[in-house]
Amino acid sequence: MKQNQLVRVAAVIAAVTALFLGCDRQPERGGPGGSPALGDLKGSAAGVSWSVPARWTDLGERQMRVASYAVPAVGEGAVQGAECAVSFFGAGQGGTVEMNFERWMSQFEQPVSPERSTIDAGDLQVEVLKASGTYLAPGGPMMQSQGRMEGYRMLAAVVEAPGGMVFFKLTGPEQAVAPAEGEFEAMIASLSR
Repeated sequence: MKQNQLVRVAAVIAAVTALFLGCDRQPERGGPGGSPALGDLKGSAAGVSWSVPARWTDLGERQMRVASYAVPAVGEGAVQGAECAVSFFGAGQGGTVEMNFERWMSQFEQPVSPERSTIDAGDLQVEVLKASGTYLAPGGPMMQSQGRMEGYRMLAAVVEAPGGMVFFKLTGPEQAVAPAEGEFEAMIASLSR
């Protein structure tokens, strides 16, 4: 064989080996510099837009939501992913940040160390709430509990957009939400007018 052919064969063997070795690996969680990878998918409501994490799946609009995203489970034995809901009810609608944070905390029977923070996304300020505990899984027209779900985590954010408040709420089992926390934060940090 000629030198060029040997180089090509070696490159093919290296590529196939890398492909097989990579089959068991977890999804890439970082972009350049180790930051969570945001994809090409964009969302928008009330005069703001955001970038969606690359490994999340767009579920489209749903009742009371302008967007919904499936967050896949990762790790050995993980079977259930999480979901991120984005809501906008119109100018002056949806309640205050405090009202929503109180309501979301009441959806946990045993909230564990709720964390509050404020982050800057460009010229927008975003209020963030994180909590873990036993989730009461509200649903239906009266938002009554659909059952107790232990070991759940919630990441929530509210931004006052030019057209009104936009609400982001990611909930699911801790093992699905914990690996997505950096992605959620990157999505919120990507908010812009």
